[in-house]
Amino acid sequence: MPTFIFFGTSEFSVIVLETLRGRGLLPQAIVTTPDRPQGRKLIMTEPPTKVWAKEHGIGVFQFETLDADAVSILTDIKADLFIVASYGKIIPQAILDIPHYGCLNIHPSILPKYRGASPLQTTILNDDADTGVTIIKMDAGMDHGPILTSKKVSFENWPPTFEDMERLLAIAGAEILADSIPAFISGSIELIEQNHDEATFTKKITKEDGLIDPFSTDPQTLRLAFLKIHAFEGWPGAYFFIERKGKKIRVLAKEAEYENGALGSPDILTLTRVVPEGGKEMSFDDFQKGF
Repeated sequence: MPTFIFFGTSEFSVIVLETLRGRGLLPQAIVTTPDRPQGRKLIMTEPPTKVWAKEHGIGVFQFETLDADAVSILTDIKADLFIVASYGKIIPQAILDIPHYGCLNIHPSILPKYRGASPLQTTILNDDADTGVTIIKMDAGMDHGPILTSKKVSFENWPPTFEDMERLLAIAGAEILADSIPAFISGSIELIEQNHDEATFTKKITKEDGLIDPFSTDPQTLRLAFLKIHAFEGWPGAYFFIERKGKKIRVLAKEAEYENGALGSPDILTLTRVVPEGGKEMSFDDFQKGF
């Protein structure tokens, strides 16, 4: 098997790394983003892949920018291949050109659908159960390169939570990547150009996107609230406001149940678990009693 450098940052990346490790594939080095302040106290926090790399004795590079110095450092490692999964930065052509076999990317959608920053969340928000993973050979475009292989993934319960979707698609992506690398290296795999006319793009999620109206009488609004609770499970969270003594209180919706209306009856969204601002997670019934 070829030697490789892994580019990745998030928990998705860690699941990919762990799955590849189970297949006997360990990177020579990991490239991830710099440590960032997180949480209310802005504590400097290492990316999940850096934590994983330290646990497995693998060197880490945290380039602020992928500039000429980064090109020189990565060239000197002399890896055969670069593998990218949820890195979080645009990789310039000068980096893509370094390895002899190029760069392969695990993307959590069936490309060309859902290119860009938030394919997992957007898949859930669009209520689109027709999903999966794609392996592409990267070029300078955003999720634009030719396809090596793809795999559809089904979920027992729809919609899944973000965490469940992330885990299953990361495992599936790593498995089909490991399966396809030998044929890719030998040149016996046919790369298929994406149909760029059918491409759809996802946006970067913001904190404001998490706002929901769980008490609406509109079925589409209720369904979207339910989907947001699943899609934004980790961040930014699905939240709503309730007034108390003239003050708006922000409430995070952690779990809910949804019933489709039948025979003219209304759709019903039932909140089950919430976190009130400044409080701990509790049942919605307990929150209502205390409120």
